Amino acid sequence: MALHPQAGKPATKQQLVNVARLISAYYTNKPETGNVMQAVAFGTSGHRGSAFLNTFTDTHIAAICQALAEYRLGQGTTGPLYMGMDTHALSEAAFSTAVEVLAANGVHLLVQENRGYTPTPVISHAILDYNQGKTSGLADGVVITPSHNPPEDGGFKYNPPHGGPADSDVTNIIQQRANELIAQDLQGVKRMSLAEAYASEFVKEMDFAENYIAQLDQVIDMQAIAKAGLRLGTDPLGGAGLAYWDKIAARYNIKIEVVNNNVDQQFGFMRCDKDGKIRMDCSSPYAMAGLIDLKDKFDIAFGNDPDFDRHGIVTTKSGLMNPNHYLAVAINYLFQHRPNWPQNVKVGKTLVSSSMIDRVVASLGRDLAEMPVGFKWFVQGLLGGEIGFAGEESAGGIFLRRNGQPWATDKDGIILCLLAAEIMAVTGKDPGEHYQELTKRFAAPVYTRIDVAANHQQKQVLSKMDKSVITNTELAGEAILQIQTHASGNNAAIGGVKVSTENGWFAARPSGTEDVYKIYAESFNGQAHLDALVKEAQALVDQVFKTANVK
Repeated sequence: MALHPQAGKPATKQQLVNVARLISAYYTNKPETGNVMQAVAFGTSGHRGSAFLNTFTDTHIAAICQALAEYRLGQGTTGPLYMGMDTHALSEAAFSTAVEVLAANGVHLLVQENRGYTPTPVISHAILDYNQGKTSGLADGVVITPSHNPPEDGGFKYNPPHGGPADSDVTNIIQQRANELIAQDLQGVKRMSLAEAYASEFVKEMDFAENYIAQLDQVIDMQAIAKAGLRLGTDPLGGAGLAYWDKIAARYNIKIEVVNNNVDQQFGFMRCDKDGKIRMDCSSPYAMAGLIDLKDKFDIAFGNDPDFDRHGIVTTKSGLMNPNHYLAVAINYLFQHRPNWPQNVKVGKTLVSSSMIDRVVASLGRDLAEMPVGFKWFVQGLLGGEIGFAGEESAGGIFLRRNGQPWATDKDGIILCLLAAEIMAVTGKDPGEHYQELTKRFAAPVYTRIDVAANHQQKQVLSKMDKSVITNTELAGEAILQIQTHASGNNAAIGGVKVSTENGWFAARPSGTEDVYKIYAESFNGQAHLDALVKEAQALVDQVFKTANVK
């Protein structure tokens, strides 16, 4: 994709979403009956859409919440439901709908006081904390967020009692029932007014931040950070955890400067992403250009997406680190500085993350658990203490407490940011310097991910690819060593294909949350080899579409 001329530049007034019109569309627009493009559809991170496209409306959320209430009843989940939201405009609207429907169904809701915002990892952490030692009356949670998606989007994610993202065996049931309710014009949906819900016994406000922040030193060496006296800077990109940083700094006596205190549902303070759109992607050097400009002010700087499940690490010498680079550094550090972790604990990664991780893991004498895309695949391993660290190429990660017990089972951008500070405090070198040392040991790979517009039919075709689509014996001048349609860590289908040679690989798969397909590629032989990998991958996808006769 060619770089948009607006990339890295401040958003223009013409780009800003009309929030009043968006909220009006949320309540007045309805999905068309029988239109699969406007139905409830849970991807790898829940249901996402926009009111302008009739894909995220009051109708959708009312149906999803009724379906969720019925599912919980069927599962015997009778504990409280922790509910958080991020700072997207549609999150505010969807929060009201969810409270009205869930409370009317007798679900006991715990929500942030004063209708505040809550990061995704805080909900996951709260669920695990509540459920510890319990076998009944278990809690679960909902996070209302479309993650880093543009300001006009909304999202809804369910976390069962295990604390992590719901698997498809759960979301398929909720999705099917929600679409039945929509087809029945929401007959059977129970609902009360927001005022009635808040006045009832079913809604309780609390401060989610207090317990989460109080336990941070169980997962991060906060004392080392304080002792080192590091100058830390953060741009929360107007996200749900903005208010957390000052509280963390005060509790642990560390120096964190929040360089952007804006909560703006237009996200008008953002720099534009590579395609010229407003997208709060903390792993994008274009979206993060404002913080990168300030890198020399701090020893370490970092940013997060709106629900704080992702991280972006900025160092003085390296600028914004590639997410794959930081994951490799984090793994290399953690498995040498967590003596109380079990010796047999594994490293989890998605199969489209860098092979640099494979080389680091091998050097540590640890086992690698390679999974399909989607954080749900790591949940059970994290819960059972079998996986010490889990990460994905899109800047998401989580790891165990210092004593080897689970911290959360969803991505946590807060602790990944604080880990960067711990690494520098303990070793005297920032994560960028550590990555350079890794490249001296294992060579320096080049990596890319390309998003290409794709319609529903094209995405369906790609998700069903099998090994037969690869007829060549060579890829970019090297012999093909492996063709994967299932992940080695759990033998689950990857919803696409990955092809590997000695010094490179590519993977092609449809997005579970956006109307695009993705090509991932990596080479240990340089940029020209990477370009050849991408070119051949693109040719493969085009041929798959041609054979299936889809356009």
